[in-house]
Amino acid sequence: MIKGRVHSIQSLGTVDGPGVRFAVFLQGCNLRCKCCHNPDTWDIKDGTEYTAEEIVNKALRYKAYFGKEGGITLTGGEPLLQSEFAAEVFSLCRKNGINTCLDTSGSLYSQNTEKLLKVTDRVLLDIKYTNNVLYCENVGCDMERVLRFLGVLQEMSIPVTVRQVIIPTVNDTEENIEELKKITEKFSVVDKTELLPFRKICQVKYDNMGLTFPFGHLPECSPDTIDRLMALL
Repeated sequence: MIKGRVHSIQSLGTVDGPGVRFAVFLQGCNLRCKCCHNPDTWDIKDGTEYTAEEIVNKALRYKAYFGKEGGITLTGGEPLLQSEFAAEVFSLCRKNGINTCLDTSGSLYSQNTEKLLKVTDRVLLDIKYTNNVLYCENVGCDMERVLRFLGVLQEMSIPVTVRQVIIPTVNDTEENIEELKKITEKFSVVDKTELLPFRKICQVKYDNMGLTFPFGHLPECSPDTIDRLMALL
């Protein structure tokens, strides 16, 4: 029996996909984004072990609150590090009539990832930057990996919400948004784009872990900046 490693669970979330979501934060991440606010999810050896059945049984307690749009979201960390476990969770969700949403960087792909996507109703895809230099410097992977992953979602006709954290002095430019718009317009499965403001409430986590927050010196993103850039989309 496969067990997954889980960092935490939020029973009734509203920011991890459409509607009310049962959000499961899986442990482990292959990336080291400089804006990451969950450094405590990085080490895959940490967290609590669960079976897929245990996760889904917990989610079923809240099914009445999901409505037409809500359901379960697997986030992290990076859920694709535990694709086999995630596929089992989503398969059980499908059997129980629970909508499934995958929140991912799109930086990994394997045979188990394909199995997972076959039982995924929506993907929240982080397109963190719009050029490869910034991806390599601030994320630790090649941008082409993410675009290839988006291409797979297009082939499988899986609805996609593209997300990007707007970081002052790094990607808060009109040029970046224009490039993001060009990317999303190439893929018809992208039906929504969200711009999220960079925040530093994670600073305490870095301090407690004895780590330096790479973007700790940057200012937070204002609502006005998000409104201005969203207007371009």
